[in-house]
Amino acid sequence: MTSTAPRAPTRALITAAALALPLAAASAQPVPDAFTIVESGQRFSTLQQAVDAVGNTRATIRIQPGTYRQCAVQTDGVIVYEAAEPGSVTFMARACEGKAALVLRGIGAEVRGITFSNIKVPDGNGAGIRLEKGALNVAQARFQDSQQGILTADDPAGRIFITRSTFTGLGTCENSAGCAHSIYIGNYGSLTVRESRFERGTGGHYVKARSREVILENNSFDDANGKATNYMIDLPAGSVGRIADNWFVQGRDKENYSAFIALGAEDLLHPSDGLQVVDNEARFVPGVTRSSAFLADWTASQIVMQGNRIAGGIKQYEQR
Repeated sequence: MTSTAPRAPTRALITAAALALPLAAASAQPVPDAFTIVESGQRFSTLQQAVDAVGNTRATIRIQPGTYRQCAVQTDGVIVYEAAEPGSVTFMARACEGKAALVLRGIGAEVRGITFSNIKVPDGNGAGIRLEKGALNVAQARFQDSQQGILTADDPAGRIFITRSTFTGLGTCENSAGCAHSIYIGNYGSLTVRESRFERGTGGHYVKARSREVILENNSFDDANGKATNYMIDLPAGSVGRIADNWFVQGRDKENYSAFIALGAEDLLHPSDGLQVVDNEARFVPGVTRSSAFLADWTASQIVMQGNRIAGGIKQYEQR
């Protein structure tokens, strides 16, 4: 097939630029009144104090601009973690329980306008968010220069929704725990990612998900400056849903360039008949000539593929 001119998703790129804001000096110490429970007006000097005060209720914790060397564990309730100004709050270089800046195992959580940076732990799974159960919404967030962005356990009844967020400088395959990825979702009921940007991966996949259902729409996967990366999207357990209107560029430095999207390469937990892969654009970074598959399928499922604009050297579908 002939290649076409790149059509980058404008909304995702605008979001990435908007989140690249100057950050205040990092603080490892309590910061008076930095964390406010909106509903009660209570103010706290550490995020964990605010989370504990919410307990098994629903509340919003509003965070004042700054860069914090803090982390927190949520075990109950539903909490919205909200930057007072989107892009003005960063949690960096601190992981609770050797896991993440936010360890979430309550009923649900929402993260708005927060950056997570430089989260690294000895087993190689340091993440901005570690979701162990419950629902999760993420909006206008940035995950950068860490081992993983978001890592989850299994919750077949749970759902995850991510929108207008950026994942950059993430992933590694250099640790005994196995590869880390920009997003690594366990056996969740559903994963939705819209209008988000994935770029400059440092190993592993950009999105790996064992979810029963996936909706990945209007995202950009820019691997031009990636190093030792693998698939753009890996659905190793099979999935249904929709992969549509995304923009993919495969870079030079790949650990595995055999496919852009992989389906069912490991254990098949879910059916994949009816999965839609439509209206996407895929190409290689300029100057690269190689063979690859846009979708490599280990499931022999009935996949709906139409309207994809695929550059030369890329086979649209390959059964393996």
